[in-house]
Amino acid sequence: MTVTEIDLDDDALAEAMRLSGARSKKETVNLALREFAARHRRIAALDHYVAAAQAWDYEGWQEMRSAGKAPAA
Repeated sequence: MTVTEIDLDDDALAEAMRLSGARSKKETVNLALREFAARHRRIAALDHYVAAAQAWDYEGWQEMRSAGKAPAA
């Protein structure tokens, strides 16, 4: 754990504490940092899936699926 002295916006801190239910400034700031990091991980994951979806070929997938389900001769 790192000890750091910072100036905080008192109104923003009070609102964050009220909304989160955190009991201390330290708990509020740590929660905000964790949520910030998680949000950016979710955004990165979404970007990854969007890129994968753009290259997806529905017709090609249907042909492969149909070929795999064809009855054996």
